[in-house]
Amino acid sequence: MQATPRQIAATPAMAESLRKPVQAHKYGHGHALILAGGCGRGGAARMAARGALRVGAGLVTLGCPPAALQENAARLDAVMLRAVKDADALAAMLEDARLNALCLGPGLGLGPREGALVAAALDARRGAVLDADALTLLGTDPGLFARLHDGCVLTPHGGEFARLFGDLADRLDTGGRADAVRAAAARAGCTVLLKGPETVLADPSGAAAIHSATGTRAAPWLATAGAGDVLAGLIAGLVARGFAPMRASETAICLHADAARAFGPGLIAEDLPDMLPGVFRAMGV
Repeated sequence: MQATPRQIAATPAMAESLRKPVQAHKYGHGHALILAGGCGRGGAARMAARGALRVGAGLVTLGCPPAALQENAARLDAVMLRAVKDADALAAMLEDARLNALCLGPGLGLGPREGALVAAALDARRGAVLDADALTLLGTDPGLFARLHDGCVLTPHGGEFARLFGDLADRLDTGGRADAVRAAAARAGCTVLLKGPETVLADPSGAAAIHSATGTRAAPWLATAGAGDVLAGLIAGLVARGFAPMRASETAICLHADAARAFGPGLIAEDLPDMLPGVFRAMGV
């Protein structure tokens, strides 16, 4: 019989893990690469990139098609930019081992180029957060799914979970969410985070945890476009800082919900990264 999933909550130990030493240097806190889509599709990746930077990644680069460089440059300052023409360009970029965390999917696109980018990213065996379009690509290409490894985090909502793990989806509405996510993590060989008011995550070992944003801890304002993109960026930023996939996911979930509660009604996704400094102070970071 499997253990009852742990309840996720902010703790002094979590706050301690988020602190940076007095002698901290940006190169000691990792470099996250966020892949963006083409012209007019960069907003989701930009929000993910800002989340990764706010959560403490030492450096964050947004990689996009050459034609989209100007658009993204007009909206970013602290986040760096690189042209990524195709999968070969990405593979060459990832020869630099300092790029130690990836985020793929928000606004990425669903064509052959994008499928090849996901394959190149997975073959590089970096910590990788796969969300949105990357999940759709995984669900339609068994070859991509087979490239998943234990450094990956999948962040589906219910519909994406059903497309990825169709035979497990029936359990979600019958009180078996934790069991379904455990089975999904075992099948994928990586951490799976099922988003919702009761977020459930599990890793391939069978470890599972639940974060309930209900009752007095509800965060209904997260039901807004782009909130999941920010969550993906938070996880990627923490992976860049050296957090293991499961711990990065647990910490990001707490920060994400606390940021939403701190802002309250009227929240839009762009607000979330800017709420993090206040959340950190409240935690004692």
